Amino acid sequence: MFVDSARIYAQSGAGGNGCISYRREKYVPRGGPDGGDGGDGGDVIFVVDPMLTTLTDYRYHQHISAERGQHGMGKKRTGRRGEDAEVLVPIGTLIRDAETGQVLADLTEEGDRAVLLRGGRGGRGNARFATPTNRAPYCADPGGDGEERLLELEIKLIADVGLVGHPNAGKSTLLSRVSAAHPKIADYPFTTLQPILGIVPFSDLRSLVMADIPGLIEGAHEGRGLGFQFLRHIERTRMLLFLVDVSSASPEHDLQVLRNELNRFSPALLRKPSLIVASKIDLLPPDERAVPHLGGRADAAISAVTGEGVQALIHRLGDLVNKGREAEEAQ
Repeated sequence: MFVDSARIYAQSGAGGNGCISYRREKYVPRGGPDGGDGGDGGDVIFVVDPMLTTLTDYRYHQHISAERGQHGMGKKRTGRRGEDAEVLVPIGTLIRDAETGQVLADLTEEGDRAVLLRGGRGGRGNARFATPTNRAPYCADPGGDGEERLLELEIKLIADVGLVGHPNAGKSTLLSRVSAAHPKIADYPFTTLQPILGIVPFSDLRSLVMADIPGLIEGAHEGRGLGFQFLRHIERTRMLLFLVDVSSASPEHDLQVLRNELNRFSPALLRKPSLIVASKIDLLPPDERAVPHLGGRADAAISAVTGEGVQALIHRLGDLVNKGREAEEAQ
C-alpha cells in the first residue's frame, strides 16, 4: 500500500543523572568524592533509505523514542550515552513540525541525514563540584530533558516529467509504453489510485523519470474524484506534460479545467515548463490527425496505443530535461 503522509510523535532521550559517591577503600582514609557524570541522551535522526518508497511503517509505528543516557557511577565512571533512534524514510521526504507547520528537513538525496531532536545532556557527578573549600560536595546535576515533537512526514516524488490529465486521458498507457512500469489500465475512470514512476530512456546513455498521478476532474479542489492531494508529487518535477483526450466533448475545456485545478493547488505549478499533448489521435479520422488540436495550442499529438508520435515526443522531452539539468548544474 502506498502511504505518502504520516504523523508521528518523536522524543529524544533524556540525559543520565550525575552520581553522588565517595571513595571508600582500605588504606585510603581521605578518598573524597568520585561520582561520575551521566551519559547524554540519544538523538532522533532521520535517514534516507533508497530502498523505501512509502511511509507505510509509520502509519502503525507512530511513536519514536531514543534511549535515555545511563546514570553516572562511582569511581568517576561516566554513564553510557543513549542509543540514537534512526528513522528511515524514502527519498523526497519533507518533515514539518505538526503544530507550527515549520519545515524542519527536506531529504532529497541518497545518504541525507537530519538530526531533528537532540538528546538531553548528562548531569555532572559530585566529583565535578569538589573545591579546596568544599572537599566533600553532596550535590550532582540531574540529566537534561530530551526534546519532543509531533512531526508530519510527507513524500514528494522526485521526477523529471509529471503527467497531468483527466481520468482516462491515456497517461498510464503512455507510461507503460515508454517505460517498464506496469500501471493499471482499464476502460473506466480512476484506475490510477496512487502515483507511479517510470524510467524512460531517450538516448543510448540517458533517461528521464516520468511520474503518473491520479486523474483530475473539475472540482478536485473540493474533494471531487480523488481530490488533488496527489499534486504534491509533481511539485518537484522539472516540467509538466498536459495530456488532453481529443475524443472528449470539449478538449479545450478539459485543458482549462486542468490549469484551474493546478492553480488552486499551487500557482507555482503553472510556472513550470510544460508541453500540451493531444492524446488518443487514433480515434480521429486519418485526415484530421495532422491538424493542430486544442485550438492550435497543442505542442504534440500522439496515440499511446498505436505509438504514433510517441518517440518524437520522448526525444523532445529528453532535450528539455537535459537543458534543465544543465541549467541546474550551472547554478
